[in-house]
Amino acid sequence: MTQTIPPQDITLEELQEHLGLQLTTDPNFFPEWQQNLPELSDREKQTLQRVCSNYFNLVSRRPLLEEAVKMVILSPLLDLAGFFQPPFSIRTETPIDLSVEDRDLIIRGRIDVLVIKQSLWILIVEAKSTKIDIMEAVPQALSYMLKNGKQNQPIFGFLLNGREFVFVKLQSSNPPIYSRSYALSIERPHELEQVLSVLKTIGQLA
Repeated sequence: MTQTIPPQDITLEELQEHLGLQLTTDPNFFPEWQQNLPELSDREKQTLQRVCSNYFNLVSRRPLLEEAVKMVILSPLLDLAGFFQPPFSIRTETPIDLSVEDRDLIIRGRIDVLVIKQSLWILIVEAKSTKIDIMEAVPQALSYMLKNGKQNQPIFGFLLNGREFVFVKLQSSNPPIYSRSYALSIERPHELEQVLSVLKTIGQLA
């Protein structure tokens, strides 16, 4: 009998064992989050300062829930990166089913935000509350990315909990290969600027 589980319950070990996923530590595989990043304009930097101010004001009172993270942090970042304008479009709460045939298992969930250019999946976004360790979202995001891992170009993931941000890159191959950034923080000077620069780079690659 086929078992259905939510993607937040899957582990990296299970993705590696049953779907062949492999981590690469080759620095040349995922240079997009560190190298040749575009310069930001003064207006963009000022907007990010406002995002930081909003974050510190709100989180000083109580942790931000997922919906607040999407509204206060994610939305302005996607806007500044140009993902609300052509040639991009976004979908929210996109349902996915990923079959793991040798286990009669289906991973079933919903992608928080999916950025698309024409029919290509460009960026998968997974948002969490500030109370959750952002690394817990890595297997969940990878399970979404593997669902559409057959296109020729890489798929990127963007994980955030309001305080920290992680980028993931998945290349369709046999086996599929991925790498991730370390966690960038809104609480360290200029790292939010790096986050936006990476998002803009991903958009330019598309």
